Amino acid sequence: MTLTVNLLCAGAAQGLVKALQLRFADETGARVQGRFGAVGAMKEALLAGEPCDVMVVTEAMIQSLIADGRLRAGSAAGLGRVRTGVAVRSGELLPDVGAPESLKAALLASDAIYFPDPQRATAGIHFAKVMRELGIHDELQGRFRTFPNGAASMRELAADTSPRAIGCTQVTEINYTPGVLLAGALPKAFELATQYSAAVSLQAAEPDLAARFVALLAGLDSQALRREGGFEC
Repeated sequence: MTLTVNLLCAGAAQGLVKALQLRFADETGARVQGRFGAVGAMKEALLAGEPCDVMVVTEAMIQSLIADGRLRAGSAAGLGRVRTGVAVRSGELLPDVGAPESLKAALLASDAIYFPDPQRATAGIHFAKVMRELGIHDELQGRFRTFPNGAASMRELAADTSPRAIGCTQVTEINYTPGVLLAGALPKAFELATQYSAAVSLQAAEPDLAARFVALLAGLDSQALRREGGFEC
């Protein structure tokens, strides 16, 4: 019988997990079964009893779940920091988003704005706050195209045919999505750099196997892959 590592994983690390699944299978004979989404949704899934051997979410949430007795103490390993950035479709001119006023102008000039869940997704919550601080949230609300996670948002942005579509999510989700390009990170005044970590669940059926996958995600052997995808490590 093939062993399975069940994974609850933030969308920011989805590309990394998918890039390492075959390698893990070759090394261990086990497959990785992942569910990906907003960190809030992943926590809800864990608390609801969804099968989970490895959790990949923000470092802050990992530590909170360890303290609550949901994840194994001493099992956490950091993947790196991920910035939040702005994306456009491949082939479009990259807008200037390096300063608050230029970001505001780019958003006001857009036809549609794609971003993840502003209630449960790290990047979505933050981006909604940025638009409020820029004073344009209510004006732009009719152009919002929100999805459960950043990966879905970027896929939909890539498929949009309107002339001036734009999006915002974490840099890794932009880099791992075909058809979109990173225009740049959010301006310094609005910077969000989130630390992600992985840890073994207390309900893990094969804790040693789960720990091997955590080590693969966070180890030196995958560091170049993480950096290429947008993790700062």
